[in-house]
Amino acid sequence: MPLIPSTPERRRAWWTAGVAGMASYLDAGAIVTTGTALVLYQEPMDITSAQFGQLSGLLTLMIGLGALIGGNLSDRFGRRRVFTVTVTLYAIGALLLAAAPGVGALYVGILLLGFASGADLPPSLAMIAEAAPEHDEGKMVAFSHVLWMAAIPVVNVFGIIVGDMGAAGARIMYGHLLVVATVVLLLRLRLPESPLWTRHAISIDTGAVDRTSLRRLFSRRWLPTLAGVALFYAITNIVANTHGQFSQYLLVNVVGTDVSTASAVSLIGLGCSLAAALFLMRIVDTRFRMLGFVLGSIAAIIACLVPAVVGISIAAVVIFGVVYGISGIVSGEPMFKVWSQELIPTEHRSTAQGISIAFARAVAAAFGLVTPLIMDYSAELMFLVLAAAILVSGLIGLLWVSRRPQVLRDEKTTIPTGAVPAADSTRASGD
Repeated sequence: MPLIPSTPERRRAWWTAGVAGMASYLDAGAIVTTGTALVLYQEPMDITSAQFGQLSGLLTLMIGLGALIGGNLSDRFGRRRVFTVTVTLYAIGALLLAAAPGVGALYVGILLLGFASGADLPPSLAMIAEAAPEHDEGKMVAFSHVLWMAAIPVVNVFGIIVGDMGAAGARIMYGHLLVVATVVLLLRLRLPESPLWTRHAISIDTGAVDRTSLRRLFSRRWLPTLAGVALFYAITNIVANTHGQFSQYLLVNVVGTDVSTASAVSLIGLGCSLAAALFLMRIVDTRFRMLGFVLGSIAAIIACLVPAVVGISIAAVVIFGVVYGISGIVSGEPMFKVWSQELIPTEHRSTAQGISIAFARAVAAAFGLVTPLIMDYSAELMFLVLAAAILVSGLIGLLWVSRRPQVLRDEKTTIPTGAVPAADSTRASGD
């Protein structure tokens, strides 16, 4: 049985969770910053509406592609090696976007930023879970979502400060991402390789996992788990993506309020989500996890039914934002992050996450193409669709995903948390 982690070991695990978890901060930072910075670049660089849409779509596409490739590379060559390269690419992309002389450079910068952001997520989350002490894995993985949400108000504050500065403001916003990525890179250089990945690589007497192991992920043993996790995330992400990407569109174009009011409503919802994420960290490793998941799913459905039943108004949308801001955390994406660590073995963990993230982003992008059309036809219908999506994802989580056998803690019973065989620790970490 593994040793009970001492206080220094627990502190090191939290340090790893913070440094690796900054992948989530950088992911949210890339999305939110680009949404504002492209507007600031639009007039000085004469960006057309078609180019604006292409650049926004390219970011989403590259995040999904990056997750797909980065996840598999992480399982083959190690968490530390991959997320050191990805955060370096992220910094290069942010630098190109901050110094972009024209539209052409924006395409290259967003390609790099999006790819690196997506590729950074699977190895970072796997590192957190594999380095965490037993019975704290869910808590530390859920902490990454707190970091994801923390990026949003930080970027919004930058947007408020530089919003009237045009291209110079966009350069400052991307400069913020460059600085953060550089600091994260320097801190990650001090992290050791994941002990579980190291043990697996050593057990097959190589410095990397055999690429043919991907076939085993699609075997009868693991495919049902992968399919359940991917479907859960893709469907629940439809709601989260619609809420995040189109809430201001709804408030301005359907409700008829102004941008300032819409931003204030979004900020209220974000505060509720942050509080809910901190609450999830307290219950996710306890017997109350699934009770919270079920109650959260029910509350999220009710949140969608309020504007669908009583009609679209500022009050109804605020109620939705507050209730979903809380319940969507307990029953949504953070649970995908936790399940994708617990239910998939080390040699497939990052690959499975990459596949799930890429699939979910593709589904969200496809649904996003028709979302404004549905809202223009009937916003009430949109909320009914979202309620149905929550019901389906909740049932998948409750009846399918949560019943799959956990493997992460079983893997840790044969190696103390944080232990790396001394003879091979240097080779496995890539130093």
